[in-house]
Amino acid sequence: MNGYEWIFYGGIMALMAVGIWAILSRRNLIKAIMGLVIIETAVNLLLVAVGYVNDRSAPIVNGDTGLGDSPVGEVVDPLPQALVLTAIVIGLATTALALVAAVGYFRSTGTLELKSFTYGRTDETEVKE
Repeated sequence: MNGYEWIFYGGIMALMAVGIWAILSRRNLIKAIMGLVIIETAVNLLLVAVGYVNDRSAPIVNGDTGLGDSPVGEVVDPLPQALVLTAIVIGLATTALALVAAVGYFRSTGTLELKSFTYGRTDETEVKE
C-alpha cells in the first residue's frame, strides 16, 4: 500500500468515528439518525476502497467476452460496486423510515430529545395533545 491509500482508509475511519460520536454523545433523535447516515457512508466508502484494484479499468466490456483478446482480466470486480449501489438504496429507505418515526415521536411527545423516551409507557402527562 502506498501512502495515499493509508490516508484514504484513515479518512474512512475518521468518518466512522464521527458517526459513532454523533450517535453516542447527542441526545437529539435527528442528530442520532444523521450519525447513522454518516456511518453508512463510511461503510460504503470502505467497500468501494477495498474493491479498487490499481491499473484496471471500469467493468464495462465491449465486444466478445470469450477467450482470446478479451479484456475481462483487465477490469475490476463489479460486485463491490453493485453491493454499494444496493446499500445506498437500502440506506435511503431506512433513513426515510427513521425520519418518519422521528416525526411521529415528535408529534406524540413534543420533543426530539431522547431523555424523554418512555419505552412504550404513555402517561397522560407525557403525551402531547
